[in-house]
Formats: sequence, C-alpha cells, structure tokens
Amino acid sequence: MLKSKKMKKILGAAVIAAIAVVAVCARGRQPQEKTPDFSPLQKLGYAERLIESFYVDTVDSPKMVEEAIIAMLKTLDPHSVYTDAEETKELTTPLQGNFSGIGIQFNMNNDSLYVIQTTSGGPSEAVGIQPGDRILSANDTIISGAGRSNAEILNILRGPKGTEVVVKVLRRGTPEPITFRIIRDDIPLYSVDAAYMEDPTTGYIRVSRFAEDTGNEVAEAVMKLQKQGMKDLIIDLEDNGGGYLNPAFDMASLFLQPGDLVVYTDGARVDRQDYRVQGKPLMPDGRLVVMVNQNSASASEIFAGAIQDNDRGVIVGRRTFGKGLVQRPFPFPDGSMVRLTVSRYYTPTGRSIQKPYVNGEGDDYRMDLYNRYMSGEYMSADSIHFADSLKVETLKNHRPVYGGGGIMPDLFVPIDTTMYSDYYRDLMANGIFNRYAVEYVDQHRDEIKSKYPTESDFVKNFVFTPEMMNSLIALGEKAGVKRNDDGLEKSRDIICAITKGLIARDVWDMNGYFRSVNPVSRGTYEKAIGLIKDKALYDKLITEGGKK
Repeated sequence: MLKSKKMKKILGAAVIAAIAVVAVCARGRQPQEKTPDFSPLQKLGYAERLIESFYVDTVDSPKMVEEAIIAMLKTLDPHSVYTDAEETKELTTPLQGNFSGIGIQFNMNNDSLYVIQTTSGGPSEAVGIQPGDRILSANDTIISGAGRSNAEILNILRGPKGTEVVVKVLRRGTPEPITFRIIRDDIPLYSVDAAYMEDPTTGYIRVSRFAEDTGNEVAEAVMKLQKQGMKDLIIDLEDNGGGYLNPAFDMASLFLQPGDLVVYTDGARVDRQDYRVQGKPLMPDGRLVVMVNQNSASASEIFAGAIQDNDRGVIVGRRTFGKGLVQRPFPFPDGSMVRLTVSRYYTPTGRSIQKPYVNGEGDDYRMDLYNRYMSGEYMSADSIHFADSLKVETLKNHRPVYGGGGIMPDLFVPIDTTMYSDYYRDLMANGIFNRYAVEYVDQHRDEIKSKYPTESDFVKNFVFTPEMMNSLIALGEKAGVKRNDDGLEKSRDIICAITKGLIARDVWDMNGYFRSVNPVSRGTYEKAIGLIKDKALYDKLITEGGKK
C-alpha cells in the first residue's frame, strides 16, 4: 500500500540513521548513542534496506518483500492471503461477472478443441461458429494437436475487448478449414448453472458461485419458473464455495420479508454492519428447501443461515464448511493484492459459523474436512456434537440451531458412496465421459435433434444403450483404463447418467446435464424432492427443527 508523505519521511530518516549505525559497526567502531526503538513498520523497512545495502550477493528485492508479506500473513487466520498479479487476476475474474473473449464453451478431446456451444449473442455466434466445430488455430497459434492445457488455450482466446482474433475451424462435412475473424467482446460468467421445473409445481435452481450479478440471475430464474407454475423451490448450493457477501444478501432478500436481518458483520477495528431486507420479496411464501454439503462455504452459509434463522425454509444435506470470516481486498499498484480478514459475519441469531482455528497454525484447519470424513460425520448425524453453549433459537419459531462451525442442516443426508468404484474414478480421471460425449455428439448431433426435438424429450426418452456402454469402455481401454466388471456393475447407473447428461449439455445446455444426473447421483436431491412433497414433514422441521 502507498505510504503517506509523512510516513515516508519518518521511514526514510530511520533507514538513513540505521545505515549510518551499521556502517560504523562495519568499520569496527561502536556507535556513540543507543539506536532508538523502531516501530514494527520501521523495523521491517530497516531490515529490507540492510539486506539491500550489505548482503554479500545480489538479492531479488521484490521477491524478498513478497515473501515477507506472505510470512506475516501466515501468522494470522487461514484466510488472510497474498496473491501476485497473475494469481489475483485468476482469483477475481470468476467473481467479477465477465471477461473479454470470443464466447465459446469448449472441450479438449484427443488434443483437439471442440466447440460445445457458443454464448448466445456473443462474438463467435455472430460470425457463425457452430457447436461441433474444431478450432485448429487462433492468430496463427496452433491449438489443436499442440498439447496445450486449458489455461493456455484460455490465454490465447481471451483478450482485450475490441481486439481481433482470426481462427481456423474444421467443420464436419467440410473438406477445408474455414477462417473466421472474431472481435472479442465482454462475455458474461453465469452463477446459475441450471433452472428447471422438477414437476408441475416444484422448481430447481442450482447456484455455483456468488458473483456480482448472482442476485439478478437468481431473480430472473425464479420469475421464469413462476411463469411455468412454480409454487415451491429447491435451491442447490452443494459444492458452492461462496464469493461476495452482497450477492448472498441480494439472493436472500428474494425470499425474506422487509426488515428481516440477513447477516451482520463485526470486527475489532470495523463497526458492526447490519444487512436487512429493504424491498418486497419475489417469493414470499411456498416451501423452500436449500441443499448444502461440506463444501458449501462463505456466502453459501450466509444465505443458508439467513433462511434457517428466519424460519423461511428447510436446510437439507450435511454440515457446511464453516467459513465466517470476511476478507477485504487491498490491491497494490503492480496488480498484486492482500486479502485481509477484517471482520466476522454472523447469522441473524448471532451465530458465528466460523469453525475453530489457531492463528498461524493452518494444518489442522486445512485437514478439517478429511477429519470430519474419518470421524464418520458424513455418514451419520449422531457423530456431530455441539456444546449447549452454542445453541440458540430461530427468530420466529424458536427452534434450536447451533453455531460454532458451519450450518447444520435441519434434515441430515449421509453421503452416498454405493455407486462409486475405482473403475468409475479412473474413467473420470482420464476424461473418458467427456471424450465419449464429445465424439458421440459430433457424430449424432443432427440425429439427436431430430429424434428429440426438445431437451425435455431427450431427458425423458433417451436411453444409454449397452452398445454405447461398450464403446465407452473401449475408449477407456485405449486410454489405459482396463475394464473392471465388478466396478462396472457397481457404477453402471452413475456412468450412464453422467454420460447422458454430458450429451444433453453439449446439445442443449446445463439444464439437461443436471436433469439427467440429479435423480441418480445425488441423495440430497431425492430427499429435497421428498421433503417438498411431504408437507407434514416440512412443517414439522420448520417448526420444531431437526435432530442435532
């Protein structure tokens, strides 16, 4: 951070005096006067100048300062961090809501870049890029067949808004490559992965992150589903690691009443700030179920805590991550940044959901999820114990809830590992499902669209046949994944569901993926649907609470 002129003068004087003292010592004479005490800031600057002035070898001063900053932050909480310029850009881009690029979703298959779909209204769609096209090069830089990583490809395709990129494309049925000139533009990054009707009155919305525009995206999804007859809603926050606080507040405001407290923040050097609903809710009534798991963190926990504390909905799944610390970004002129914890956030009942930690000791903290798994917490709610001192009551129905480490769901759902095998894991790790889907869609896109005019038709009627399974197995064997009949039998349903979902995604969008996969692979989804339909159980949980 930039220092004030006064501070610069003080630090400069201190450093000059310090160098004079050291110079005298270096000549073998003792200083006549005792060196004055330094402030921590002066001491740090003194040490850095000593090294620059007297160290035996040449030093990389910028790197040395970065390492000093990192070391200082390591003495604090686990979430105060320093990121260099490149890391900062990668960290902030997914949350800022857009970037400049050509507007495609792609997959790499056999070292070839296949376009899955183009962004609606984006620059690639505008010039005629089509799903299934294979991009060979961009601005004379070879892409397909060059062994490039996804990160390298993104760096090639992204660029400043208004700049041109010339791509060569190989299209199925066209013998020669086609050249397209694309003008890069802002490409939105969406937080809502899927929004669809599970049945005539039940909607489902999956939110993957809390970015700048998440509140508006969820509002649009709610209104879309309401027009389709939605009365009750499932919001899926499983594996949502959070993001910005304000979008979580905006999203909670869609369901809570004016004046309801969503969250408040407080810190030793930061005044308490309350976040209360201002406007009328978009969905003031109807059953609301929120799906969470151990990877739901930060802003996900703000939303879930607000819904639970205000008795607006029921939380289903497993105890959330437990991140209740608020980081404020402090950028440096070189593009690097310190994200410093400045306060804690609290749910409306005053719960701090931050799990315990010791400053400067991050190993146990980072191992927490593993330790939960080993202790049996993912399998049984009985393995979770809360001290009575952590118990509070919700604001309207006065049911018991607990703080001290994540949001405990009202209805616990154990993790389901019955379908997962080493064979499934190896197929997934080698990208076999994606590769098969890309190749299948490349060969059968027109046939799929003709036979299944809509995504709903595909989800309801498409069958992943034994012949398709044999082709997938053969593709795996080519990649070194040996067929395992026991693993195949155990994982058959999930293999079929995921591959079908990827085909639906590549032909239509992510709705098709989740509509295909959710009913098979996610026990929490099944419980959420059952809870929406079971009014008696829903009412019991929201008035009395679940087992803790």
